[in-house]
Amino acid sequence: MDDQRPAELKTMDRRNFLKKAGYVGAGVAALGLAACTEDGATATTGDPDLDDAIATNGLPELNWEIATSWPTALDTIFGGAVTFAEAVTAMTGGKFTITARAAGELVPGLEILQSVQAGSIDGGHTASYYYRGLAEVVAFGTALPFGLTDRQQNAWLYDAGGLEMLQEIYRERFGVIQFPAGNTGVQMGGWFNKEINSTSDLQALVMRIPGLGGAVMERLGVTVQVIAGGEIFQALQTGTVDAAEWVGPYDDQQLDFQSVAQFYYYPGWWEPGPSLEVQFPVEAYDGLPEEYKAVIQSAAAHANVSMMSRYDALNPPAMQDILDNSDVQVLPFPDDVMGAAEEAAFELYEENANADEDFRSVLDSWTAFRSQVQSWHAFAERAMINYESQV
Repeated sequence: MDDQRPAELKTMDRRNFLKKAGYVGAGVAALGLAACTEDGATATTGDPDLDDAIATNGLPELNWEIATSWPTALDTIFGGAVTFAEAVTAMTGGKFTITARAAGELVPGLEILQSVQAGSIDGGHTASYYYRGLAEVVAFGTALPFGLTDRQQNAWLYDAGGLEMLQEIYRERFGVIQFPAGNTGVQMGGWFNKEINSTSDLQALVMRIPGLGGAVMERLGVTVQVIAGGEIFQALQTGTVDAAEWVGPYDDQQLDFQSVAQFYYYPGWWEPGPSLEVQFPVEAYDGLPEEYKAVIQSAAAHANVSMMSRYDALNPPAMQDILDNSDVQVLPFPDDVMGAAEEAAFELYEENANADEDFRSVLDSWTAFRSQVQSWHAFAERAMINYESQV
């Protein structure tokens, strides 16, 4: 439908968007704000005031690099960082350029938050739960075992106060600000070279698994290791670990795990909808023009949506290929493993909450939202999926 409002109202809306962008839907809409034409000239928005603000109103030319936790071979996760960076560059007509760097190019893949906190890098793209050693509460920024799906995670972060709470904690504890910038959806349960028939088979198992999922596995007798994604294949191949989780069929196949493991388990109960995030030093972010802040938020939201859609497009054929063309056995975790893990997870949350007021406040918000949204999704989403799976 054509917008029949007066031109001044349309202009006001666009200005408000520049100030407040950050919700998921804004990410895609904002991509047309400014871009380069084929001959290199800056494209216009059609609004002279905005063109002046973006292109000629004294906005600085900046070139930032963001470190990531990902190898370039993973065109989905590393690709999410690239999507974010390219969107920022496009929306500012090249005045604010961000370049994504693979794990290890600027800093080690598991040292992003520390490096952003120190101001030694411009920013980063990572999973917050890698940094539990700094504060357990940061795990909420990615995922908790038996927690929220990607849609539920987005709803909690964007519309139920989760992101606001976490940003306040990041700001106070680390001098960092972060925005969701990707999600993988429900993950697989990982690759094993030992069959798991009950919880007793987890005893003394050596597994690569980060986050609170790793803490839960430790309670079930697993020896946990946290290693970067690009090092998992060698660890499985050499027997350094007996098992390892990563993401799901597409990424796992890209890393060739099916050639060095015998069993592929599901579901990844520790990551039902893990968010990735971009992180920046607060002082650097606060010093940006408002237009650039809005662009960062919109680009992150765009990356958040586009990564999930890519996984949903790529995982089904990859899973079918593993089923059809490998000797790997694809198996569900036994019920007693699932039950024991869930019980251990919520015991762990209570212990963390008793030790940390921030964890308690975020857990209370998260738990209340989880109860409501899962009840609602049981009516609509689960019923529909259950029916269709039987057809």
